[in-house]
Amino acid sequence: MLGLLLVGAAAVPVQAASTREQQWFLDAMKAEQMWKTSTGKGITVAVIDTGVDPDNPDLKGRVLKGKDFAPDSRVGDEHTDYDGHGTGMAGLIAGTGKYGGGQGAFGLAPGADILPVRMPHPDEMGAFDGSGYFSKSIRYAANAGAKVINISMSGGYRNPELTGAVRYAWSKGSLVFAGIGNDADKTHKVSELAATPGVVAVAAVGKNLRRAPFSQYGPEVDIAAPGVDMVHACGGKTGLCKTSGTSDATALASASAALIWSKHPTWTNNQVLRVMLNTIGAPTDGAKRNDSIGYGIVRPRVALQNPGDPGPADEYPLPDLAAAASAPPSPEPSSVTDAAEAPAKDKSAEETSSDSKTNTSVWIAFGALSLVLLCGTAVVLVRKRRAANAAALFPTVTHSPGQPPSPAAGFPNAPHYPPPGSGSDIPPGRGPDAAV
Repeated sequence: MLGLLLVGAAAVPVQAASTREQQWFLDAMKAEQMWKTSTGKGITVAVIDTGVDPDNPDLKGRVLKGKDFAPDSRVGDEHTDYDGHGTGMAGLIAGTGKYGGGQGAFGLAPGADILPVRMPHPDEMGAFDGSGYFSKSIRYAANAGAKVINISMSGGYRNPELTGAVRYAWSKGSLVFAGIGNDADKTHKVSELAATPGVVAVAAVGKNLRRAPFSQYGPEVDIAAPGVDMVHACGGKTGLCKTSGTSDATALASASAALIWSKHPTWTNNQVLRVMLNTIGAPTDGAKRNDSIGYGIVRPRVALQNPGDPGPADEYPLPDLAAAASAPPSPEPSSVTDAAEAPAKDKSAEETSSDSKTNTSVWIAFGALSLVLLCGTAVVLVRKRRAANAAALFPTVTHSPGQPPSPAAGFPNAPHYPPPGSGSDIPPGRGPDAAV
């Protein structure tokens, strides 16, 4: 299967009683203190995922009309979550806790609005489709007014189309966050999407603020956020789940941006991201980084209290966007609909002055190359092997370990991960009781 990966571990149903008490990450991030200053109100966060259920008790009133890119054979629209994952990410971002008279699950930015953008299932995307769907979704979200674009999925491959879409979203004033991937305990291969220039790549930490063992690592990591044993609203039978993954961490990074932006609505995307870096948690000071958690752990409470200098409005604060500037720009769509559905540019139109013999040769060569690529992809699928090269065009993509194909299938026990704490990614003296 190619195209996307839900970068979260298996979801386990959670009893509704004392839900808030189980949301350790909100305590660590001092959410109640932050909510006195900002709840994310007025900020739209796009959730590019498997759909978002607006009828979840903890999301009622927070979910907007969005866009459905799933095939016609898929039941429903962007408000139909065929997996439960998208609703879970929306819950981590904007859950209101209203279930049972305030006994439900809260998101970090309960005042934010969710723009659902439904992607196809991995089985419904071919080798060439993953990046195309992501590109369309990113462009749609940017044109629809989403300040923050959350992609708790992985897949596709880095190419000018995807890089151009990210750069387009940046030019429209959006920030794009994506999970770095969950296979560090098996293989070292970061998400191609998260590694795309202009995307803020998010790693996961546990309760002790160390990199979670499953969280990928490398020079692509930009920031980190809690992502272990996360209780939140979701699309399962109970409406509540406990999951672990860089999916969850990405949702909290997106929610953090929403909190800051709501407090400072005139800031640009560059300034919001710069303040996130200014106020980053241990072990860095915002100027240094490591491969485990990037520049550090997001701390929106500090950003709301003492943001520091937001800096220039038009300068991207991370170094990787310079690489994106070298990518050829793709046509800018004229409307939201065009952004989502405009077909790829027909490059053969540039060759209309060539004679028919030349054109025929070009198409024969292109067809042969496509056949070779597809055959190679088939071999990868049959052997179920991951490409060794991080820049491989068509990485093998599957669901995360233990992730069920749909909520109706029930949620098996999540895979056991050892307690976070491997690696030297936080300084001595920082422990489980440290605030994020």
